[in-house]
Amino acid sequence: MNRFPLWKNVLVFVVVFVSAVLALPNLFGEDEAVQVSRADGVAMDAGALAQTTDALKAASVPYKSAAIEKNAALIRFPTVTDQLRGNTVLEKAMPNHVVALTLTSRSPEWLRVIGLKPMALGLDLRGGVHFLYQVDLNAAIRQYLTTYESDVRTQLREAKIRNDTRVVGDSLQVAILEPGDLAKAEPIIRKLDSGDQLIQLGKTSQRLIIDQADIDGRQGFRIRLSEAAIHERQDFAISQNTLTLRNRVNELGVAEAVVQRQGLDRILVQLPGVQDPTQAKRVLGSTATLEFHLVDNTQDAAEAERRGRAPLGLELKKMKDGRPYLLRRDIIVSGDQLVDASSQYSQGEPVVAVRLNAQGARKMLDTTSANVGKPMGVLFIEEKPKLVEKDGKLVMGEPDRTETVINVATIQGVFSNRFQISGLTPFEAKDLALLLRAGSLAAPIVPVEEKTIGPSLGQDNIDRGVRATIAGYVIVVLFIAVWYRVFGIIADLALLANVLMLIALMSLFQFQLSLPGIAGIVLTVGMAVDANVLIFERIREELRNGNTPQSSIRAGFDRAYSTIVDANVTTFIAGFVLFFFGSGPVKGFAITMMLGIVTSIFTSVTVTRAMVNLVYGSRPHLKSISIGGGAPPSAKPAHAR
Repeated sequence: MNRFPLWKNVLVFVVVFVSAVLALPNLFGEDEAVQVSRADGVAMDAGALAQTTDALKAASVPYKSAAIEKNAALIRFPTVTDQLRGNTVLEKAMPNHVVALTLTSRSPEWLRVIGLKPMALGLDLRGGVHFLYQVDLNAAIRQYLTTYESDVRTQLREAKIRNDTRVVGDSLQVAILEPGDLAKAEPIIRKLDSGDQLIQLGKTSQRLIIDQADIDGRQGFRIRLSEAAIHERQDFAISQNTLTLRNRVNELGVAEAVVQRQGLDRILVQLPGVQDPTQAKRVLGSTATLEFHLVDNTQDAAEAERRGRAPLGLELKKMKDGRPYLLRRDIIVSGDQLVDASSQYSQGEPVVAVRLNAQGARKMLDTTSANVGKPMGVLFIEEKPKLVEKDGKLVMGEPDRTETVINVATIQGVFSNRFQISGLTPFEAKDLALLLRAGSLAAPIVPVEEKTIGPSLGQDNIDRGVRATIAGYVIVVLFIAVWYRVFGIIADLALLANVLMLIALMSLFQFQLSLPGIAGIVLTVGMAVDANVLIFERIREELRNGNTPQSSIRAGFDRAYSTIVDANVTTFIAGFVLFFFGSGPVKGFAITMMLGIVTSIFTSVTVTRAMVNLVYGSRPHLKSISIGGGAPPSAKPAHAR
């Protein structure tokens, strides 16, 4: 009556055993370490590793071990003090390398080889990197005006009107070079405003303000955004930057990071347990994008460099090695038209494989069809904003803008939405692909607060959280064992399996454990016995009704099952709502609670019954069971006299 088939017993044993192995790395703790990697992304070799250890020995800094892991040198230290000293020494000894503080598991080699890791710890337990960025809202306006710049220049050129169009400050200035063309140009310029309206609170207003003005001694037009359009664009810049930073954090592989708006123009980013703060800073704050231009070979770029200015309609740009190129001002495709980008190798060289959207593909197809055999350049643009002091306050200054030609290649054939960018180091290719996948920032950002932080609660509070979990577990174990006797001991073993499975799942999927997560585990320990209580009380009731022990055990498990599922499903739904609408610590609590519900249903119903079957199931003439609570030691059928 109460026997599982062999395969089910084996399955229960395998699940519990595998859970114990997956949870094993959490027993060994972590070492303080320093990670050293090359700035160009090339893997570290044995010679570089020896250089790091020699520098530490020369400075008399003790270390536990040094090895190459994931293309970087990882040096483990016995204490935090030694780690900090070692970090300082290695920064001086390895000036062209990225040196970062980190924590690494003490798990044995065989666990690391099969890919097992301990649970990831949140910012409040493990520490990590904290950034507070300020968004340059003025630059957001300038960037938005550049979207009109190319359109205006193209329309005036098609109308054969010579012009000098550029963004200056917070306005787009269009100088008409031939005075007689002013009247001809005006309807083209006014047409921008006629079709570009802003709907706000049920009212329609013009987005652009267009005035005739004197531009450097020439007649022309000055185009500005209206106040409503400025506010809309600034709000968009904050929202877009928050989304872009979140995408970049995801690309970095940092889970459960905090990316949220703070105040009018600031964004908070917290990266728990990040291993390379330098890369995080570089990737998060970069406003890098790409532009594709045709290269003009009809004029001498070196001569233009000597004169200090480019001919009309062209731009003078340089490659990393200083070679000058003349690029046509018209942009073929820009970074915002990229759909995907990935770092790859082609013929042994690092490249970035690019895929364009439909609009970009059409423009690239038209351009390559008409210019086979001509060179095309890829312009890499990066803006690094900075804070300057004004009237005793730090305000956003003009960003440092660098424009570098990273690739010039002859158009060998017609292509549209897929092509490759070469001429990069492996490190540059990886970062460029990451930035292009995550999207461009709508406005430059500058860090106003930056720090690498330790556990905010302190190691003492972490230990208290662990002790609280253990204390809660012990109290529950003792109570259940005393109240339900043998069945209580079985429930305690199932509870241990439940905790192992919960830790195993969090380790396997690298869900982050934060302080609220510890609270979720404590809550799970308390809730996990609820299902067993329902089952055991049902068994007691069946015994009091005069049923045999074997039939009472079977009825207790079968009839309590639907109640257990209903109760846990409603709690799971509440946890899902917390996860869906919450962020950071709230999600950490919700994850541990939902996983605990899943594991507790399995252990309470399946694992507990498997153990009860092993104890009582093979005894067909069972007269009594040890379940406590005043249940009769033996029971007779109700019709017996």
